[in-house]
This record gives sequence, C-alpha cells and structure tokens, in this order.
Amino acid sequence: MTEPVYPPLNTLSTGIRCRCPRCGEGPLLKGYLTLRDSCPACGLDYGFAEPADGPAFFVMSGMGVLGMIGFMAFEFTVHPPVWVHLAFTFPLIVIACLGVLRPFKGWMVSEQFVHKAAPPEWESVGKHGDGSPWR
Repeated sequence: MTEPVYPPLNTLSTGIRCRCPRCGEGPLLKGYLTLRDSCPACGLDYGFAEPADGPAFFVMSGMGVLGMIGFMAFEFTVHPPVWVHLAFTFPLIVIACLGVLRPFKGWMVSEQFVHKAAPPEWESVGKHGDGSPWR
C-alpha cells in the first residue's frame, strides 16, 4: 500500500492556525504550548521538531522592542502617572507576548518540517589530543 501524497502547505498559514505542517488538519499543540507526539489526522511524528526556547526568545525580543516604543511614546506625549503603566502598559505587553507566542511556535515547527530539521549529530572529524601532525 502506498503512502498518501500531501501537497506542500503554506508554513505561515499552518503555523498561525497551529495545525499539522504535513496535512494541515490535525492540531499541532495540546494545551497552550505543549507539542503533541504525532498528528491525529495523518500520523506525522512530531519528533523532528523541538523549537525549545526559540519562540519565547524571538517573541519577547520583538514585543519588548515594540512595547518599549509604545511605552516611551505614551510616556513622552501623555505623561501618565506610574500606576497607569503598572495597571495598563505592562499587562498589555505581557498579553501581546502570550498572544503571539503560540502561533509563532506553530510557525517554527512548520518551518522545521519544510526544511527537514533533524536533531544534531556530532561527529569528530579531527583527532584532537591524539598527537596531531601539526605540532
């Protein structure tokens, strides 16, 4: 029996929707950020993908820059008291980070699938410490 052929999907679309990068149907995540073991629709093993802290780093960096630009523009034009920033500005930045984090993680997993990411395999090509001829 031959395996079904899946057309290439748009990684941005499947990532934002947090869907399987191969079939576009099955959910990619269980819970908020936990990656499933495999796709319930097509059976794709998600073992190839582990973005680790990459999505969090990029989202925090990007939203931090945008949030600080907004924070400074608001501060220099309106001059609100500190409690306004504590009550509204900082929670708004946190909510923006949490809102973007899940789709960004889905997009990174989709990109790993398209580019055939695999766990790193280290192989020593030199004989370090074995008496190199370059001494």
